[in-house]
Amino acid sequence: MLAYAAQKLFYGLLTLWGVVTVIFLLFNVMQGDPARMMLDQNEDPVQLAAIRKNLGLDQPIHIQYLYYLNDLSPLSLHSSDSTNYTHFTPVKYSGHELFSIGNYSIAIKKPFLRNSFQQQGRSVASIIASTLPNTLLLATTAIVLAFILGVILGVISALQKDSWIDRALLVITSIGMSLPSFFSAILMAWIFAYLLEPYTGLNMTGSLYEVDDYGTGKYIQWKNLILPALTLGIRPLAVITQLTRNSLLEVLSKDYIRTAYSKGLTAQQVIRRHALPNALNPVITATSGWFAGMFAGAVFVEFIFGWNGLGKEIVNALNTLDQPVIMGAVLVIAVAFILINMLVDLLYAVLDPRAR
Repeated sequence: MLAYAAQKLFYGLLTLWGVVTVIFLLFNVMQGDPARMMLDQNEDPVQLAAIRKNLGLDQPIHIQYLYYLNDLSPLSLHSSDSTNYTHFTPVKYSGHELFSIGNYSIAIKKPFLRNSFQQQGRSVASIIASTLPNTLLLATTAIVLAFILGVILGVISALQKDSWIDRALLVITSIGMSLPSFFSAILMAWIFAYLLEPYTGLNMTGSLYEVDDYGTGKYIQWKNLILPALTLGIRPLAVITQLTRNSLLEVLSKDYIRTAYSKGLTAQQVIRRHALPNALNPVITATSGWFAGMFAGAVFVEFIFGWNGLGKEIVNALNTLDQPVIMGAVLVIAVAFILINMLVDLLYAVLDPRAR
């Protein structure tokens, strides 16, 4: 088991290194000069040179890449020269020096995602830390709703095979799987927060925290979570419904199910005790994959509903060309994908030794 876990960890780190490399090349080689983005229209040569030196942009591209890896690594190498980009200061890196080797020192620190170009004085890590919890809440609520409703509808569809209920659910789930997130978000906002607003009381836009009318403090507005969570959960709901239906029909055709019926168990007992637990394996796999995908789908949903999460922050950073925020957010999403997939693989290895 330890060897299997070590193998998965190695593959995860290798994948993460590939993601970091692609992100760096995409935003530092193909997008343009970050120093000019920071100054916008005010291109003073002296300021440009100072910014490039401060950010390490005066170095060759391969050295900049090593700087980036050094910033992200928890264990990193730093110079004792205060004019060098890699000069270690606790304020910059939020860490501690371990020991020195000549003019260099080894330090342990938090991954440094650098600072925002547009939000002066704020680190990318603080921006992500202030928005990621909202996205996690939205994604978790959406996937829980999708899983519960999807399993219930899938069981109903399987038990009513080839009936009008089954066919109706098939059509509805097919439409749900084909709807893009941005279109379904606009549709949900228009129907439930505009046309039916007198009956639903829902807002077209709004985040988890809102400021009261007097501006004296914040309060939690839970109803603002309903439409974004339902919208984000539409596609996984459709997938989970179809997977549950097909998996349950396959399990119900097994010999041990007929044996359970022959022992006098009712249909409800057979479904609850024998069929459904065995039919949920592929459903759990799909659910875990969709949960990781929620972070990508949340970009459009959060922006349309005004939900102050990581997705909305990515859109704002794209509009203002805030390169470090985009890079940091994409990297966090990639880490979430890798960690969730690793945890699912390890869980399967524990539950089923054949997976190892």
